[in-house]
Amino acid sequence: MLSAYRLHEHIVAPARAVSDPVRLLIGVALVEALYAAAMALTDAMLDPLPGVWTEGYYYGTTRLGLIAQLFSFVLLGAAVVLAAKILQRREALGLFGIGPGWRQMRQVTLAVLGLFLLTELLPPYWNTDGIVVSGLFSWIALMPVTLAALLTQVGAEELFYRGYVQSQIAARFNSPWVWLTVPNLLFAYAHWDSAAPLNDAIQYVVWAFCFGVAASDLTARTGNLGAAAGFHLANNIYAFMFFGDEGMDDSGLALFLFPSDGGEEYGTYAEGAPLDWLNASFAVELGFVLLMWLAARVAVRR
Repeated sequence: MLSAYRLHEHIVAPARAVSDPVRLLIGVALVEALYAAAMALTDAMLDPLPGVWTEGYYYGTTRLGLIAQLFSFVLLGAAVVLAAKILQRREALGLFGIGPGWRQMRQVTLAVLGLFLLTELLPPYWNTDGIVVSGLFSWIALMPVTLAALLTQVGAEELFYRGYVQSQIAARFNSPWVWLTVPNLLFAYAHWDSAAPLNDAIQYVVWAFCFGVAASDLTARTGNLGAAAGFHLANNIYAFMFFGDEGMDDSGLALFLFPSDGGEEYGTYAEGAPLDWLNASFAVELGFVLLMWLAARVAVRR
């Protein structure tokens, strides 16, 4: 194993006792099944409620609705813990790794958020025509709950893709090319949006894969989920809490709302036209993921 990844053993060691790939495949399927069942039960409980309430939950268009949606990821975390216990006899704490995880999470979160702030202070600047500040006082008042909800979401995803899948694969295959790649193919697939224009969907999947590889690298360098969770949390704080399109999906927590185009799909292409998802703008987005990773690396000095 590369010397840079020597601490990876802290989170991989608990997986070595039962590292059969078939059991991992069954485990992933079990997590998905348990999570789907839990979400179906949630849907059944929400069904009698007025549509104006449930719409905020399903589409994330209201603050309380989106917060509830983010907290529902605790069901994913619970499914991961249960599957790992049943199939690999792993304890929940072993999925998080060993080391100063909470401190590293705070360090990375602040470092990456600082990078986002720096980019906002530099040109080119947003076109602020029609922008609306949405409930500043309620945004501030709900901030502790919002941060807890976002941490629940990113924590559950990191627990699944890095704490469980990555460590189980690394316990069986020593090559970073395997355990950096395979879990993030799953992570990228989970971000496929079949309703989006094809180019947008491809870009999001490629971006998610690169983002996931960066998070996996941070996990391997630190031996715990703290740095990866901070990396993920900073991104989602920026994505959910600051900017959104008025009335559109996942806009409920945004402080600044841009005027909505009414759902018009940008980036669509006529049937048979060549796809153009790998362009200069997208290359900049991928480059920014690299900058985020470098900021996280500096924060934890590994």
